[in-house]
Amino acid sequence: MKIIIIGTAYPFRGGIASFNERLAEELIAMGHEVVIYTFTLQYPNFLFPGKTQFSDDPKPKHLKIIPILNSVNPLNWISSGLKIKKEKPDLIVSKFWIPFMGPSLGTVIRLAKSKNTKAISIIDNIIPHEKRIGDKLLSGYFVRAIDKFIVMSLSVKEDMKQFTKTKPVIYKAHPIYDNYGEIMSAKKAREYLNLDTEGKYVMFFGFIRDYKGLDLLLEAMSDKRIKESGIKCIVAGEYYGNKEKYDKQIEELDIKDQLILRTDFISNEDVKYYFCAADLIVQPYKTATQSGISQIAYHFEKPMIVTNVGGLPEIVEHGKAGYVVEPEAPEISKSILDFFEGKRINDFEEAVKRKKKEFSWRNFVQKILE
Repeated sequence: MKIIIIGTAYPFRGGIASFNERLAEELIAMGHEVVIYTFTLQYPNFLFPGKTQFSDDPKPKHLKIIPILNSVNPLNWISSGLKIKKEKPDLIVSKFWIPFMGPSLGTVIRLAKSKNTKAISIIDNIIPHEKRIGDKLLSGYFVRAIDKFIVMSLSVKEDMKQFTKTKPVIYKAHPIYDNYGEIMSAKKAREYLNLDTEGKYVMFFGFIRDYKGLDLLLEAMSDKRIKESGIKCIVAGEYYGNKEKYDKQIEELDIKDQLILRTDFISNEDVKYYFCAADLIVQPYKTATQSGISQIAYHFEKPMIVTNVGGLPEIVEHGKAGYVVEPEAPEISKSILDFFEGKRINDFEEAVKRKKKEFSWRNFVQKILE
């Protein structure tokens, strides 16, 4: 089968690029011909909250990635769509995560399809975490270009009812991110990161945006019992919001000595060190659909604390693979203390290993092909 993936990939960085590249690898391994058509311009710089959109990692080997799409140039959408149509793909796959991409992706896919081409979208979010006027109009335009949808949380499946009542919408949990390297000992990872090899560490990982609730975790770390326990929190990820707000909170809570702040973009090569160094991954999100961070944690066999929002509780078994708590600082601190004081690391890690088997890429890709 000839399959074209349209969306973010190298030289762009981030979770969506990693997902598309890993998806392509699995499809190729199953014997399909795959090309990724990515952006020449993904976001105008004034719309991008981070330091850079581009990756410092080497280009993925064995993947055919063609930069073609400009997200803000309608003439480019037309030429890109017609160029892809000439490829005569059997299947077009696109990820959708933000309404801003609705016009460009929706137009390209409309023009690229023929009567023998099916278009499937993997929906991260159909209703964005950070809402703007016109979101529903832009997302609806994209939805009308697609034949079938895969969602990775039941909450998004429910949201999709606002956009279509006739097209198939199928749930399949987010597969694990197994493309960040092999598991290593905590000692080796901590030595690489210049951390105390005998320490106790929780970690917040990923782009720092307000909806991800880092402020709740910082407040939880100010709990007197956590301060006295010697537990430290690694914050690994680039600020995509108001850094000064978090700096002020850290100062007011007097918790700077409890934090390991690595607030630059974490390269793909270094992801394994951070996850292997941590004892417990904390996702204190205030809103969510699903999270790729959970699936990196599953790959590295790390227990989690997730909040009871969106699809996060669907994949973490409370009291077994981690904790599901309300998005409140006292609930987070209570779970952190229970994890370390109750010496739950071995039992939780075993439960994570068992659950991990459900999230293979082969199972996910088979759902697309079905």
